[in-house]
Amino acid sequence: MKLKSTQFVLLFMLAGLAAPAIAVDGVSLELGHGDRTSMGRVGVQWDWNQRWQLSQNLVASGYWDASLGYWRGDSSTAGARDIYDLGITPVVRLSRGNPTGWYAEAGIGAHLLSETQINDHRRFSTAFQFGDHVGVGLRFGQRGEYDLGYRFQHLSNADIKKANDGINFS
Repeated sequence: MKLKSTQFVLLFMLAGLAAPAIAVDGVSLELGHGDRTSMGRVGVQWDWNQRWQLSQNLVASGYWDASLGYWRGDSSTAGARDIYDLGITPVVRLSRGNPTGWYAEAGIGAHLLSETQINDHRRFSTAFQFGDHVGVGLRFGQRGEYDLGYRFQHLSNADIKKANDGINFS
């Protein structure tokens, strides 16, 4: 089943209306590029409100990241397409436990794509994809309310079905 882009965005909005009223803890904007494809994504985060002290200087925490993305393929190729990406990812973050400072994080989540091909060489045999990422960042501001980070993200279907070209974004 292929969804038109307007149907995909409407599905995302309806899913948000169906969710219980939970205060959003953060919003994000991601910009990336990889495999001749540019990507933009907006997201909302909900903190798990859990902290695990791993050592004197290392704390693990986490959050849920729900996102809506847009991919734009390289226009110089015959198969260039636009893809919408709906994702939900649990993310674990390692830090010193302060509201500000450096952190490292990793997450593995689920993504639903509006199309199964981008450019002439990148094919996803299923609209369902796993998305995993690793990243580093810096939280700053009086209460750590700002965050600037880098992520390397890989999306693929984990060999559920061939072809499994996958795609990488930085």
